[in-house]
Amino acid sequence: MTTSVVHRAHMKWLAALQANGSVETPIILDIEASGFGSGSYPIEIGVAMPDGSLHAWLIRPLKEWTHWQESAEDIHGISRERLLNEGQNLRHVADELNMLLQGKIAYSDGWGVDNSWLARLFHEAGVIQRFKLETIYALLSEPQLERWQQSREEVLRETGMVPHRAGTDALIIQKTYLFACLPKAERNLTKKGAA
Repeated sequence: MTTSVVHRAHMKWLAALQANGSVETPIILDIEASGFGSGSYPIEIGVAMPDGSLHAWLIRPLKEWTHWQESAEDIHGISRERLLNEGQNLRHVADELNMLLQGKIAYSDGWGVDNSWLARLFHEAGVIQRFKLETIYALLSEPQLERWQQSREEVLRETGMVPHRAGTDALIIQKTYLFACLPKAERNLTKKGAA
């Protein structure tokens, strides 16, 4: 994945946060899927690391993975044809995720569905998952939870990031978490210092 201007700014912002030690940056994992409900499967996985690096994989569906919702494609913009042409096989994606995340905890804002899609990927790949996936909301206090949606809107407005691709969504979730954890004055100072 190429490094965008937004991603470079995000990396500088994370470096500034880590330098002042105010908040620990979590690993974020996000998944786009073929749809929702029974039979749905992962089609793209994105991981945002604490150092600001971003990893993303398109996944080639198995022949028996036929579930497809046009409404989901309308949201994420990834066609089944593109997955068949550009997607990587399940084993490769599972192995790369394990190499990147072994022994670590990754966090998701859609733990219920992301966990089941991740389990399906590893099961079908015949690979043991070597990391944990938890809900990002478990890391937040009640006031931070109350600020979550407002923080997300602020992240989208200030960065111009467009949601619904796994890599970008992972960055949005990571930055939303940091915004929700920091007082507004500190967020502004940090952003100015990262510019």
